[in-house]
Amino acid sequence: MKEIHSYWAYLVLLMLVFAVVNAFMGLLKKRNFTDKDVRIGLFTLIVSHIQLLIGLGWYFMSPAYKALKADSSEVMGNSVSRLLAIEHPLMMIIAIVLITIGWSKHKKKTEDAAKFKTFAVFYGLALVLIFARIPWNQWLQF
Repeated sequence: MKEIHSYWAYLVLLMLVFAVVNAFMGLLKKRNFTDKDVRIGLFTLIVSHIQLLIGLGWYFMSPAYKALKADSSEVMGNSVSRLLAIEHPLMMIIAIVLITIGWSKHKKKTEDAAKFKTFAVFYGLALVLIFARIPWNQWLQF
């Protein structure tokens, strides 16, 4: 499960970076918001939600969760354990919520620039949170 979660994360990051770059390029070039842009945002939303489900499944089977249940004060005192047990899951959930809000808000916009801006802001913030709380030392060992 951990490997699936780690490998699927590459797809999520690729799609999220692509969606954010596409949104900024659409803003800068003053492009029309087309079906292609909708599909990019939707596919990013879908793969990120799948990643959330995989991640939640892995979390409740993980040693980090078991350690948190056994001795939360020890987990909170160790930065690596805290990252895996608390910070990473919480930030990823917040990032997925931001992606979901961005997707919902873009549908209410009528101007192309406003749609691109909504994706750029919400998907961009999600990308920053994800990059900030990936356990890089473990993820890059694959």
